[in-house]
Amino acid sequence: MNPFTYIKARDASQAVSGIAAKPQTKFLGGGTNLIDLMKMGVETPAQLIDITRLPLTQVEELPGGKGVRIGALARNSDVAEHSLIQQRYPVLSQAFLAGASPQLRNMATVGGNLLQRTRCYYFYDPAFPKCNKRNPGSGCGALEGYNRIHAILGQSDQCIATNPSDMNVALAALDAVVRVQGPKGEREIPIADFHRLPGSTPNIETNLQPDELITAIDLPAIPFAARSHYLKVRDRASYAFAIVSVAAALELGADRKITAARIALGGVAHKPWRAQKAEKELIGKTADEKTFRAAAEAELAAAKGYKHNSFKIELAKRSIVRALSTLTAMAS
Repeated sequence: MNPFTYIKARDASQAVSGIAAKPQTKFLGGGTNLIDLMKMGVETPAQLIDITRLPLTQVEELPGGKGVRIGALARNSDVAEHSLIQQRYPVLSQAFLAGASPQLRNMATVGGNLLQRTRCYYFYDPAFPKCNKRNPGSGCGALEGYNRIHAILGQSDQCIATNPSDMNVALAALDAVVRVQGPKGEREIPIADFHRLPGSTPNIETNLQPDELITAIDLPAIPFAARSHYLKVRDRASYAFAIVSVAAALELGADRKITAARIALGGVAHKPWRAQKAEKELIGKTADEKTFRAAAEAELAAAKGYKHNSFKIELAKRSIVRALSTLTAMAS
C-alpha cells in the first residue's frame, strides 16, 4: 500500500474543500471496497478524507409525501431493516440483504455502494497489463480472456466489465436521485445519469465530479413500489456477486392488465441496466408468462455474448420472467 495522508472532516464543506485542494484524494466512509483496492495497488490515493463523522446517516420522509431520503453514510444493514424501506421499497431492502455478508453490510455505506468498482478479474490484478479502466489505452484483457462474469449489454471494445452493486440495480428501477455537494454548491443527478457506459473512456465510471461529495439518495414516491422484488442469480447462496439480477415492480389493474412497470438488470452491463424496452412491451398486456417472455426477448434482442458468458443472455431472459412471475403471484 502506498503512503498517504489522513484527515477527518468536521463537516461537508471541509470535506469538499479538502478533496478539491489536493489531487488524488479519496473520501473514506465504510471503506469496504476502497481499502481492498488500496491493498491490491489498484487505488493509490495520496490522501484520505475520513467523512464518517458527518451527519449523513438519516433515513427520513421527504416533505409533502414526495418520497424518502437516505443519507450517504447510512449503513446498508440499517437501511435494509428500516420500516420505511421495507414497507414502501421492498426491492431495495431485498437488494441490500442479497449483498455481501452481515459484517460487511454493517460497515458499508450507501454512498460508497454507489461508487463500488467492478469485480473484473483483470481490473483487480495490477500485474496484468491490459485493463483500460486501470490503465487507459492498454486494452481489455477480458475480451479474449476469461469473461464469464462480464457484460452482454451496452459494452464497447474498450471494456466489458459490469457494475457489481445490488443496491444500484434497485435504485435504477426506483428512479432514485443522487444528491451531491461540490465547490459550486449542491446538485441532483438522476440515477440513470449517475453511472456511465464504457464507450471509449471506461476509466470514467460515473458523472460525479472528482471534487464532489455524495450527501444523500432520494427515492421518489412510487405507490406500486410496495409490490416490488429483487431476484439475484449467483454461483452460491451467499457472499457472491450476481451473474444476473433483476429489480422489478408492477402495477396491475383489476383485470390483471399491467398499468405500470419498472425493471432494471444487474450483472449484465457497465452500469445498472434499466430495461425500458421490456417495460414498454409490458404496458397494457395481461400479466402472464407469455407476456413476460415477450418483454424479456425484446430487452435482450441486442445482447452480445462472448466465449464464456453467452449463457447469460438466456439466463437474463428467464430471470426477468421469474421476477415478474413472483410479483404477479404476490398480487393474487
